[in-house]
Amino acid sequence: MHLAAMGPDRYRLDQNSAINVTPFVDVMLVLLIIFMVAIPAATVSINLDLPKAQASSTPPPPPTFVSLQADGRLFIGTTPTTLAGLPDDLSRALGTANPRDQRVYIRAERSVRYRAFMEVTNRLKGAGFSQLGLVNEELS
Repeated sequence: MHLAAMGPDRYRLDQNSAINVTPFVDVMLVLLIIFMVAIPAATVSINLDLPKAQASSTPPPPPTFVSLQADGRLFIGTTPTTLAGLPDDLSRALGTANPRDQRVYIRAERSVRYRAFMEVTNRLKGAGFSQLGLVNEELS
């Protein structure tokens, strides 16, 4: 703003509506340079002599699926089984020293009743199979 010196409009204030972005750009560039210099200095790097990891020579076991169909048939992989014989058949199918520590995946058809699904889940949990996973299909 400036004050007019003479005449009838001598006390009129003119306004300057132009925006000066130069100071803003100057401040941003200074901050950018400061951060570019300060960030690498702020990282702490400690040299460590880390031990080497031993790679496992045995691959993980293939996943075991328990499948429940809408008509009530039950399968371990492709082998048919019954609800009463499910824990014993599953232990034989897993065939490891401690089969109850392995993950078992349960999959069921869309039209399977919730009660039948929960009977299978409860039978497996009651037999000590605590690592159960549910399988679904991803929508596309």
